[in-house]
This record gives sequence, structure tokens and C-alpha cells, in this order.
Amino acid sequence: MSDKNEDKYFAYSKMLKVLCEPKRLQIIDLLSCRDLCACEILEYFHISQPTLSSHMKKLEEANFVESRRDGKNIYYKLKEDSLKDVKNFIDEISSNTEDCICKTQE
Repeated sequence: MSDKNEDKYFAYSKMLKVLCEPKRLQIIDLLSCRDLCACEILEYFHISQPTLSSHMKKLEEANFVESRRDGKNIYYKLKEDSLKDVKNFIDEISSNTEDCICKTQE
């Protein structure tokens, strides 16, 4: 297997690892409705602000959300393209396609 393919699997595994936390999935669900400030997200959960910050940092690092500051508030926006990329990757590896790993082994 080429290094490029291994890099792809590694990158997506890191993204999927971020999604393996229920609160982060709930945050993504919330942000699918509209952009929200951190204080609005906190209203939905019984977690501390530092815990939310940790979740948001991981979601940003995985490129699932982006943030912007407006005065004292930080607003978060879902990056739908990243989620679509993950979905497409899952579809790709669960289908018998021309670039399937089984067809690259000779």
C-alpha cells in the first residue's frame, strides 16, 4: 500500500476518533441547526466551560467546526464539507470500488 493511502487512512482515523465522543456528536447535531455561541451550547449540557472548550478545540482541530470571536463571545459554525468528506470516505471503504485495497495487493 502506498504512503499516500496510509496517510489517508491515518487522517480519517484521527477525524473519526474525534467523533467517538457522544457530547461532540451532540454538539455537531446542535450546530447543524445554526451557528451558536459557546454560552448557547453550554445551555444544552451539564458541563463546565473548560470541558466545552476542550470539546470545541478537538472539533476545530479535526476541521469539523470553525470559530469566530464577536466581542466576548465565541461563535461556532459547522463545517459541513468535512463531515461530507468523512461520509464519502466511509462509503468508499465500504464499497467494492476500483481503488479498493483488495485490488491494490498483487
